[in-house]
Amino acid sequence: MKPLFAKGPSLGVRLLVFTVLSAALMVVDARFTLLQPLRAQLGLIVEPVYWAGRLPVRLWEGATQELSTRNELAAENEKLKAEQLMMQRRLQKLAALTEQNVRLRELLNSAALVDDEVLATELIGIDPNPFTHRILIDKGEKDGVVLGQPVLDARGLMGQVVEVMPYTSRVLLLTDTTHSIPVQVNRNGLRAIASGTGNPERLELRHVADTADIKEGDLLVSSGLGQRFPAGYPVAMVTEVIHDSGQPFAIVRAMPTAMLNRSRYMLLVFTDPRTPEQRATESAQAQEALDREILQQAQPAVDAPVAPANPPEAAQ
Repeated sequence: MKPLFAKGPSLGVRLLVFTVLSAALMVVDARFTLLQPLRAQLGLIVEPVYWAGRLPVRLWEGATQELSTRNELAAENEKLKAEQLMMQRRLQKLAALTEQNVRLRELLNSAALVDDEVLATELIGIDPNPFTHRILIDKGEKDGVVLGQPVLDARGLMGQVVEVMPYTSRVLLLTDTTHSIPVQVNRNGLRAIASGTGNPERLELRHVADTADIKEGDLLVSSGLGQRFPAGYPVAMVTEVIHDSGQPFAIVRAMPTAMLNRSRYMLLVFTDPRTPEQRATESAQAQEALDREILQQAQPAVDAPVAPANPPEAAQ
């Protein structure tokens, strides 16, 4: 009876045959070029296997690189945002310093135009009461500030000192409802009283005759009456004149020239409390005393004897 399955060579024989065959193929491939086309075809067949084997590695490397790049971009973005904020802060600071420099230059120019002695001061506080217009400045009794002292900025009068403390003072602004100042129209000298309305951008002129020569655009300056404010300082600009034939007085509104709600730096004006007659009298007395002193210094030189040019020689 023939066996169902034919028995082939043993495993040892098979291994030996394949080993010899492999060695022969390697020798032929190394010595000759006969197997290069076959190797190229085998490489083309095996390439998908290589690609599939490296796919997980490539996916891992790509994911790692993408994650790393994203983290780097996020970190760089945060850094750039921080630098942008820093630059914006510096830019805002430079803008504030530039504006402050402009205000100080305007104040210096204003001080150069003022004949009276002045002292620069800075705003440090505002009265929280909405029905009063008062500010706090950083100069007080130790700096020579007195009650009623005028305060102005680079554009005009702001108000007067109403409270003096050792190192600070409180200033009542022109627009406060309890404040009034004598003014005159710079164009023709017409006198009036400008009173505060509680509005930081409006003053009203009281008891101006309906036939008075006043019109929009007229500059109002301090008249010096009352010996509180020095004469000639800008106060306001007329913005509206309303004539009513049935009323004896016209309605005149004006806008302060000073920047009452924006100025940070101001000037305290030290005015001469003497009247013009007193100043003229004291000036004449000082001049007379100076002339008398000059005459007294020149009198001894006139009365002194003149010495001879060549005195005689002594007797032998």
